[in-house]
Amino acid sequence: MRDLSYARDGHQVFSGLNLDLADHRVGIIGRNGSGKTQMARLIAGLAAPDAGAVTVGGVEVAKDRKAALSTVGILFQNPDHQIIFPTVGEELGFGLTSQGLDKAAARDKAQDILARFNRPGWYDRPVYALSQGQRHLVCLMAVLVMAPKLIVLDEPYSGLDLATTVRLGRYLDALDPGLIHITHDLHSIGGYDRVIWLDQGEVRMDGVPGDVLPAYEAEMRDRGGRDDFADL
Repeated sequence: MRDLSYARDGHQVFSGLNLDLADHRVGIIGRNGSGKTQMARLIAGLAAPDAGAVTVGGVEVAKDRKAALSTVGILFQNPDHQIIFPTVGEELGFGLTSQGLDKAAARDKAQDILARFNRPGWYDRPVYALSQGQRHLVCLMAVLVMAPKLIVLDEPYSGLDLATTVRLGRYLDALDPGLIHITHDLHSIGGYDRVIWLDQGEVRMDGVPGDVLPAYEAEMRDRGGRDDFADL
């Protein structure tokens, strides 16, 4: 991110932000309203900066959307905000045909990713028949089938039960692409290479989890112990 400025609904989220994210596993933390989700959207190319640029793997993602599809993928907090087709096969094939594959090649790739995740019978399965955890898995497969260099995770465990969280975490831990993981779950990023603490659109702290997470948790506990609620 170079000289990044971005406003949303009249609120200045980022102003002249510069940040390089080259580590394989990066966690991003911060209070609600600190800019985490907007950063995710900017990195994925789903929003365009008002000034400056966001470049991933040499691709300016907001301007070159076709190249961005195979460069960066995003997994949202709510799978129902991401899934747009009635069957699993259609959902998995959409991005592939957008990349220029014909329907037969897209179907083959979709079936390959289903087999990889031990779900070979899901191709024609209606999305509405899946649990929330299963829909999360469909979204993950839809991202992975595009073979991106980077995956952005925006609170991927929100609303999931413990068993599904563990299973999804195991899938994510085994991925080859780089991860940028936006979360309130500090435990889930304890083994990452780097953690960035965002505060009101600025980098409050940037370093290894062992330094950043305890400092963040201590401040949040301190704020939570105040009784005037003035900063909520």
